[in-house]
Amino acid sequence: MGGGMSTVVGTRDFLLPDLGEGLSEAEIVEWRVAVGDVVTVDQTVVEVETAKAVVDVPCPYAGRVVALHGAAGEVRPVGQPLITIEPLDGADAPDPHATYREEERAGSGNVLIGYGTGHGGPGRRRRRPRLALATEPGAADLASVPAVPAGSAEPTGRAVPAASSAPSDAPASADRASGPAAAPLVISPIVRRLAKEHGIDLASVRGTGPGGVIRRVDVETALSAPAARLAAVPDAPDAHVGLAPAGDGDVVVPLTGIRKVIADKLSRSRREIPEVTIWVDVDATGLLETRAAINAASPDAPVSILALLARICLSGLRRYPQLNARVDTEGQRIVQSAGVHLGIAAQTDRGLVVPVLRDAQRLTTRELAAALAETTASARAGTLPPARLSGGTFTLNNYGVFGVDGSTPIINHPEAALLGVGRIVDKPWVVQGQLAVRKVTQLSLTFDHRVCDGGVAGGFLRHVADCVEQPALLVANV
Repeated sequence: MGGGMSTVVGTRDFLLPDLGEGLSEAEIVEWRVAVGDVVTVDQTVVEVETAKAVVDVPCPYAGRVVALHGAAGEVRPVGQPLITIEPLDGADAPDPHATYREEERAGSGNVLIGYGTGHGGPGRRRRRPRLALATEPGAADLASVPAVPAGSAEPTGRAVPAASSAPSDAPASADRASGPAAAPLVISPIVRRLAKEHGIDLASVRGTGPGGVIRRVDVETALSAPAARLAAVPDAPDAHVGLAPAGDGDVVVPLTGIRKVIADKLSRSRREIPEVTIWVDVDATGLLETRAAINAASPDAPVSILALLARICLSGLRRYPQLNARVDTEGQRIVQSAGVHLGIAAQTDRGLVVPVLRDAQRLTTRELAAALAETTASARAGTLPPARLSGGTFTLNNYGVFGVDGSTPIINHPEAALLGVGRIVDKPWVVQGQLAVRKVTQLSLTFDHRVCDGGVAGGFLRHVADCVEQPALLVANV
């Protein structure tokens, strides 16, 4: 959407643009200008919040503000007037379509159509503290293990200001040719915002657009480079107090890609779900003996301990379906799933993912073992389609592979429960009144206290523990 002509001669309405996220509306958070103020081209005039982020919106017109369309807290649809600007005396009204054509030629992807090139408005005021909406991940649903952080410090500093605009009929390379101190040629505010969020110095980015224009793909390419570093500005007004700048030996890892998805997913889970963790130590000697007997009988189709634990979980969820559920906060209801879509937390080179076995309750134990082996291998190879990485209803997390005994995992939102399994080690254990050395592990259940109380959670965990200690009980329940 570009700025349109107003019904009042000599003024121009700037329409709320598509913010590059496919969203149809935005809420006004804070006006940065008032009626009567004089604004310059590309000066930030309002802060808006979409369903995904808080965004500063610059205006492509210079002049005096004659009207603000909407108050703080009001939701405005894309394409409707946002602010009306009157050119200053003697100023020629700009061509309302020139900026659009330049943006289109730049090919920056999801650009804020209607925006001009950067002139750098007045310094921003410090934002008041606020909670930003979590980005809904589209590629992977995630659970946590102790080694995975739930978030990261935001980068400090401010991106280098964008170049001043040049007439649309002038060669874009003119700005580049002005010397080594020339500012980078950036047209799209989306590109500038992306660079700022990820600490990319635009002066170091090679533009591949017409005339050297820096496009979104150029910034994303710079993000993947090993030498990507934060472009911190010492006097940045939004710098975090007390946060030391990156030194020569520091490694700065942008919070992007799957790591950002992990951070958003786990932060949302911890923020929304009142989780409780309970645990119990169990003697897994009988389970290991059962697995050995199964594999001795059919060595060509081995069954893993994880497959047996998955079978035990399925048995427990049939008895306690309250844990195979999710909370629908908008509908104010709890939804218990008809099938068990079992998620298996898998650590990969790209990060932690949770591939899902749909309708796992329909599989035999051998089929579970084969499906688990194929799924975890594909997850580590990065070949699973996105549909296989979402939609789980319960997660099994074997953090024992990291050599740890216990954990308090974060639930894989929007699921309601997660079973964790620690390492299996030799420990002293009392068997029929006598001290013996047994194979012992710790089981932990983290559950959403909204879907059930301690009785149900404890009953499920105890059922799982009993089946681990006495596998014959599992046979009696399947």
